[in-house]
This record gives sequence, C-alpha cells and structure tokens, in this order.
Amino acid sequence: MIVAGVMSGTSADGIDVALVRVSEAGAHPGAASETRQIPLSGRRRERPRLEGSVRFQLVGHAAFTYPSAVRREVLATMNAPRASVADLARLNFLLAELYADAVLATQRKFRVKAQLVGCHGQTLYHQGEPEPFLGRRIAATWQTGEGAVIAARVGVPVVSDFRPADMAAGGKGAPLVPFLDYLLYRDARIGRIVQNVGGIANLSAIPPGASAERVVAFDTGPGNMVIDAATERLFGKPYDRDGRIAASGSVVQEVIVDILRGSFFATKPPKTAGREEFGREFVQAFLKRCGRAPKADVVATATALTARSIGDAIRRFVKPARSYREFVVSGGGANNPTLLAMLANELAPLGLSLRLSDAFGLPSAAKEAVAFALLAYETWNGRPSNVPSATGAKRAVILGKISYV
Repeated sequence: MIVAGVMSGTSADGIDVALVRVSEAGAHPGAASETRQIPLSGRRRERPRLEGSVRFQLVGHAAFTYPSAVRREVLATMNAPRASVADLARLNFLLAELYADAVLATQRKFRVKAQLVGCHGQTLYHQGEPEPFLGRRIAATWQTGEGAVIAARVGVPVVSDFRPADMAAGGKGAPLVPFLDYLLYRDARIGRIVQNVGGIANLSAIPPGASAERVVAFDTGPGNMVIDAATERLFGKPYDRDGRIAASGSVVQEVIVDILRGSFFATKPPKTAGREEFGREFVQAFLKRCGRAPKADVVATATALTARSIGDAIRRFVKPARSYREFVVSGGGANNPTLLAMLANELAPLGLSLRLSDAFGLPSAAKEAVAFALLAYETWNGRPSNVPSATGAKRAVILGKISYV
C-alpha cells in the first residue's frame, strides 16, 4: 500500500509530504494490498505490533512552505489567549486545502498515487497535563486541518487527529514518533538515542536488544523554536541559516544555568512540550534574561539552550546513559552545524557518537511525515500504534480518526 504522510510541525514553516510504500513483514513487496481490516468487534490488541510488524520504503518526499499570511495566522493562533471562532473554523478548512494540494503535487512529482493519507495537522494547542476547567481536570490537544476536505480533494481515505486517543487512555498524546524510531533504529547490540530537533526537541532511547516496552521517549525542551524566534526578532530572518549567527556570538552561560532550573526540565518523563511552554511568553522572558548582550550572543545562547537541555535530559533521565553508543539526529536542527557542534560537545563525556538519520536511509526532513504514514497504516488495519512507555498511556490504543471519500 502507498501511504502519504503529511506533517506540519510547531515551527509552522510549512508542510512535509512523504510517499511511503508499506507492507506486512514477510509479505512480497509487490503483493497487492488487502482492503480495510478494522475489526468490527472493537477488540484491541494489548500492545503495538512492533516486533517484525511492517516493512516500509520511502518513495519520495517534498516540502512546501506556508504562504506568509498563513504562517502569520497560524503563529498568532497557537496558544492564543483569545481567537475568533470563525477564523479558527476557516483555518481548519484552509489548512486542509493546503495539505491536499501538497499531497497532489507530491503525487505528480513522483508519479505515484497514494491509497491512504495520514495527516498530523497543525498543532494549535497541546496541554498534556490535566488542569482545572469548569469543575473538571482536563487535558486537551488540538491539531487542525479538516480530514474530510483532504479526503474529498485527494480521493482517498484520510487518518488524522492522532493524539486524542492516547490522551483518552491517560497518555500525554506525545511523542508518537517513537513507533517509527523503534522500527528503524533498534539493534540487537547497539543502544541508540534518537533525537528529533524540530520546533520542540524530543528523544527516543532504545536500549540494545530492547522490546518496545523498554523504549523511553519524551520531549527534552525547545528545539528550533526559541532559536528561530530570537533570530526573527533580532535580525528579521525566519531562522539562523547554517547556524552562522550563533557561530559568530558567545553564549551567555548564566542564562542557560538559570533556565535549566525550571520545572519542565526537572520533571520526570513521560512529558511533552509545545508553544505553551516555549512560545512567545518564554521567548520574551528569554530576551529579557539576556539583557544588553549583543544580538549574536542571544542567538548563540538560544542555540546552546537547545543543546544543553538535550544533554541535561540524557544525564537526568536516560539511565544508564553509557549503555548507549549512538546519538542519531533528525529534524530541521540537523541542518544547523553550530547546533550539531554544541551537541557533540555535550555528548562526548557520555561516550555517544553523533550520527545523522540520513545515514540510515531516511532523510531527516522526511522522518516525521514517514512516521504519520506508518501510524495511518496501522490505524487502517485496526492496530494500536502509540507506545505507552513513551506517552504514559495506560494501554495501547488505535490512533486517529478516519475520513472517507
């Protein structure tokens, strides 16, 4: 089966589409895909079917930037204390049109037709911990982008809105990419820590010879989010291309030390983060902490915060850290040489060698889109795909909602 995975992350810079050929382990690669297999009884498996479950191959990947007006609206809406209901509804349908356009363009580029779409949607709000609301304690998440519109435009079923099912089972709704991390990076002899650096940074720690139940995964803190915001505020650029600005500055060490005393970094996994923790309010406080430091020093400090918080998370929560040998980086941060150099310095005392996910046959820019293609495939076949040890859910559950043509 050919599945299109669609991802738009917390950086809100655009849309990634991956076309993925997925088959059952042991099946002939050219075998025809079976039709929908969701059990009518509603019975669930007790755990994700990870060991030897599926085979997948990336057919092609394409990236599409949001129109500037759309990106401004998305960023303004994320974690907003107030927003127009009409504008939120319109944004839900508009993003779906853009996602559909991106899938159709990717299909034309690679001359392949998807049979199923898995769309993460654009996260506008994510609160993994229950908080008081109108007499109840509520955890909530919202990924916008109407699945029914995508299905109608592309002409195939769409699986979307993956996080709520995990949260309903007591999980944080994130991270969900460990499903792919385990399939791709597990090894009988080598322990690997897989680090995605998108807007938020998250890791999956996979011990050598581990079963899925031993995978540790959580958000480590800011990825590119604070770096991008500081670069835009101070230099009028959307991001620090190749880490050049950070490389020209010096890190304000006391700012890093102060921030890492914060409650998020001390909280034990499972835990998740978003713009609610590291968005506009955090950036304002960060810039204030940096005071009169030169502008390049502020960007260097934001970059060092990402690297230092990742190293700190490994030392605190990945035990024993020395049973791992490789540190695999993916996401937009993999394109920032200054950040990679800072990470290498953090990892050296832990005996970890840094590798890029591209070395494993999967381009880092495509990884999250591939993950949601696989999650959609599992949902279509009636199988759970959350990893409870990563999200904190009480049980494995089937993720997402299906929109039909």
